[in-house]
Amino acid sequence: MGQVVKLTELGNEIVQITMEDRASRNTFSKELMEGIVEVFEKIKSNSSYKVVILTGYDNYFCCGGTKEELFAIHNGEIGFADLNFFTYPLDCEIPVISAMQGHAIGGGFIFGLYADFTILGRENIYTTNFMKYGFTPGMGGTLLAPLRLGQTIGNEMLFTAENYRGGELKERGVKVKVVTKSEVLNEALVLARSLADKPRLSLVTLKEHFTADIKTKIPEIIKKELEMHKITFHQPEVANRIESFFGL
Repeated sequence: MGQVVKLTELGNEIVQITMEDRASRNTFSKELMEGIVEVFEKIKSNSSYKVVILTGYDNYFCCGGTKEELFAIHNGEIGFADLNFFTYPLDCEIPVISAMQGHAIGGGFIFGLYADFTILGRENIYTTNFMKYGFTPGMGGTLLAPLRLGQTIGNEMLFTAENYRGGELKERGVKVKVVTKSEVLNEALVLARSLADKPRLSLVTLKEHFTADIKTKIPEIIKKELEMHKITFHQPEVANRIESFFGL
């Protein structure tokens, strides 16, 4: 199992995935992506688990694409869809809770929104910063951000690529739970215990019902996002922006 992604059994059929790639600050390193796939596959093979808590470490939940990945996409060597780990929280048959105890940036934030439940920290930064680099959003973000957060704030985040503190999002009526950073994991555990009290078959059946529409829409959304990438990702300005912003 990838050392940067750890799977811990918390009891009561609850498991926690902890992303802890300190070298990359939980960006989409090869080790992080492979680790995420490995732990979700392990969860899939265990029919006793009922709930998953997905979290990061210290001040980082997940921070999106690396400089090398963005340049590879810009150069046409890979596409966003080649980073094919991010739908695992949605595809997981049992409920997944994103406990975003730290900053969630770009694709890292969208990855967390694939979970069934999301808990944010007041003090943390959340951003869908694709347009900051000059290219349109990917990873299904054009569907998930407005759906999970609310149409107005979701669209604003996608267009402006600005940073938002969890507290600001709460004040603006975002459609997910926001607590202090120190309370995020505990809130996730309280929710997980409530879910785990229910029969596993009932949890699986209800999740299948709630996710059916999203699962139907996501492939077409990603296809359209990739078409937008063909238009927007290969601009010379995008390369300049990637170099500039990663140099900060």
